[in-house]
Amino acid sequence: MKAVVQRVKETSLKVDGKLISEIPFGLIVYFGVKKGDDRDKADYLAKKIANLRVFEDENGKMNKSVLDVGGEILSVSQFTLYAGVSHGNRPGFSDAEVPSLASPIYDYFCDKLSEQGVPVKKGIFGADMKILQLCDGPVTIIYEI
Repeated sequence: MKAVVQRVKETSLKVDGKLISEIPFGLIVYFGVKKGDDRDKADYLAKKIANLRVFEDENGKMNKSVLDVGGEILSVSQFTLYAGVSHGNRPGFSDAEVPSLASPIYDYFCDKLSEQGVPVKKGIFGADMKILQLCDGPVTIIYEI
């Protein structure tokens, strides 16, 4: 399981020109499921991300979580996080979980983030999504478990 987490100001997600989700500030999480990943990994990752201290405190140090600052999370499924690029120039996706197994894990991950107390907005699994985001920092953290 892999997640790319970015601290953001404004973020919005559209599908076919229609606004699906937006958050005023917080984190965008690009979430990928590898073959064999399970709910235990999603539990662990949701707790880590909800409590990730990447927001500044009153002293300017990254010491607050998205929960502490009242932010939101936009969670986006992204199988391309498991692109294999070691051979040739065209990425291969043989390490990514098949959609029928990855989609329930993505939904479960989002539910677990919500259970941590973070407002979570989602993309549409498997859709061609257009995402506008204003990175804050930029701050980018990569989790792979």
